[in-house]
Parts: sequence; C-alpha cells; structure tokens
Amino acid sequence: MTLTGKQKNYLRGVAHGLNPVVMIGAKGLTDTVMDEIELALERHELIKIKLPSNQKAEKVALLAQITGKSNSEPVQLIGRIGVIYRAASEPKLALPTI
Repeated sequence: MTLTGKQKNYLRGVAHGLNPVVMIGAKGLTDTVMDEIELALERHELIKIKLPSNQKAEKVALLAQITGKSNSEPVQLIGRIGVIYRAASEPKLALPTI
C-alpha cells in the first residue's frame, strides 16, 4: 500500500497531537524494539517513533528499515521524530480517498 500525498497530509495532521510510543536508544533497532513497534502499530495504526540523534541520512535509513520490517508506510520525519502508518485489519482511521 502506498499512501497518496493527500493521505499523508491527513495522517500528519492526526499525528500532530500524538506522543512518541517507541524510543530507539543507543543499541539501535533490536528485536525487542521491533516487537514494540509491531504491538503499537496493531493497537494504534499511526505511531510516532523517537529516533537516535544521528545524521539525517542515518535517520532516513533507519526509518526505511523499520517500515520495511513492519510492512508499514513512512508518513513523516522531522528532527528525531518519525511517523509511520499501517492499516489494521479493522481500521480505526478513515483515510481520504484520491
């Protein structure tokens, strides 16, 4: 599933009031952290992740690795905060159509 610009814009607005539910520390993306991301996506669909303070290219690569492993879509990356989305089997968020 690829998100359109309109859908990403909607999800950014929804994510604005959220707090990060997963924080990635010095050990990086461990199996335990991936398990927490999976649980959070199942419960919330849209989550914020606090990334380590690396170079921007490293944060982009880390977010891409997370979305690849969790079969989710990147929505936004600002500073150390990444936002990802994965539709649940029973969606809670109604995405705008084209």
